[in-house]
Amino acid sequence: MCPYVVIHYGDQESTSRVADHKKGEEKKLEWNETFTFDIEYDPDAEDQPYKLVLQIFDKHKISEDNLVGESTIYIKDVLSLGAEKGKEELRAQKYRVVLPDNTYSGEISVAVTFTLNVM
Repeated sequence: MCPYVVIHYGDQESTSRVADHKKGEEKKLEWNETFTFDIEYDPDAEDQPYKLVLQIFDKHKISEDNLVGESTIYIKDVLSLGAEKGKEELRAQKYRVVLPDNTYSGEISVAVTFTLNVM
């Protein structure tokens, strides 16, 4: 397996590199990458989901890449506290990776940091 992650926030998208691993160690994948998204936080916006969607794919050289599963991280609380304090961190937590048929296929550990950028 040659996995990589596509991270979505609204209409923004970032893609990780393909994770390095030794044969037989697919369960110990690590990306250890940082991605930045521009977020406009409105505490009064009730209908804004404020979420990151992580899609994990298996890279193929010849055929189309396979979707392995996805995970959704709701970040409204991190944004709210970050807007108050200037910065807030959500330490690394495990999130379930769900297949297209809604079955559970593993976990991904993700940390989120929000830093207020006043313009």
